[in-house]
Amino acid sequence: MRQFLASCGIALTLALATVTGAEAQQPFAAAATVNGQAITNYQVQQRAQFFTLLRAPNADFESAKDVLVNETLQLQAAREAGVTLTPDELDQGMVEFAGRANLTPDEFVAALEQNGVAPETFRDFVRNGIYWRRFVQQRFGPQSRPSDGEVERALARGDGSGGVRVLLSEIALPLTPENQAETQALAQRLSETIVGQAAFERAARTYSRARSAGAGGRLNYVPLNELAPQIASQVLTLAPGEVSEPVNFGSFIGLFLLRDLDESAARAPESLSIDYAEYLIPGGRTPEALAEAQRLRDRVDVCDDLYGVAKGAPEGTLIREVRATADLPADLRQELAKLDEGEVSTLLTRGGFLRFVMMCGRVSEPSEEAFQALGQQLLNQRLTGYAEGYLEELRADAIIE
Repeated sequence: MRQFLASCGIALTLALATVTGAEAQQPFAAAATVNGQAITNYQVQQRAQFFTLLRAPNADFESAKDVLVNETLQLQAAREAGVTLTPDELDQGMVEFAGRANLTPDEFVAALEQNGVAPETFRDFVRNGIYWRRFVQQRFGPQSRPSDGEVERALARGDGSGGVRVLLSEIALPLTPENQAETQALAQRLSETIVGQAAFERAARTYSRARSAGAGGRLNYVPLNELAPQIASQVLTLAPGEVSEPVNFGSFIGLFLLRDLDESAARAPESLSIDYAEYLIPGGRTPEALAEAQRLRDRVDVCDDLYGVAKGAPEGTLIREVRATADLPADLRQELAKLDEGEVSTLLTRGGFLRFVMMCGRVSEPSEEAFQALGQQLLNQRLTGYAEGYLEELRADAIIE
């Protein structure tokens, strides 16, 4: 975060260049008044700079002014309704916000000041948000809370917010005792030099040994909660078109490019288990073992077909399990996340065996935690709707100049 804020000088210069001469010369003149309460040019400039540093929307002067008009209306309504906020509660809000960047409030404020943003701008942003949230809860909370029946019906429909999906491209570099150093060096070089999706796809076709290599490493949408934690944590820090650091799964090193992140089709959080089969083929990643895996793939369509193939094979050749996603080893979890029912991966190895991994199905069982989480989400959605509608009423009734 420190590095990010320090790198925003150019962006701030561009943002400040959009401020007119009159605004720059009269910082404490009113940019707008809301029911007689002035919002100064200085406050608007500061908020625009603050949003620029956060890479948030509304970072230009006019948009930041509109945000402050809304916040002024919200603050007026909250105080008129008797909403209060103690200094300790405000401090806690600032701690929570700064903590999102893994900083203390003092460190966060210092980084802001280095880039021309006053501490009061941060404080007012947090304060205004807390006041409005408390007002909305107080005014609309009771009528917004869903009944148990409404939550159950939403679960049955598959509504919810626990299923953020990501659209990735991958490069998978198999690891063997003989190629460890060479493969690690290649992965680091690719991570540091690949720029953009086209370059990533060329590298995937050249180096990757995943089943997606022929498609330039492109994967379909994958639920974020099914990815291995090492990947999920990196994906959330990437912007579209950026490449992850190399991730060592033991059997292979993975590189991932984020193409898109989709929160619109999310589902209720669930306790997810994976039904999968694993058939062990002697020889590791030798050409003979890979050829045998292809012959096996041509023979089976569903997991149950593997029982016939394994008849007479040594004990342990075929493994069939249903395991919670969270309990799966990272490399297996990552491969299964990419597979649909009946699809196969042959990327992984174990002790001289090539692992023929087949997805049999996913088993979802809504838990008590899922029920509570979805109930909270429905409440939040309704509160958001009420809040947006009430803000429109406030604007319609206000005197804004």
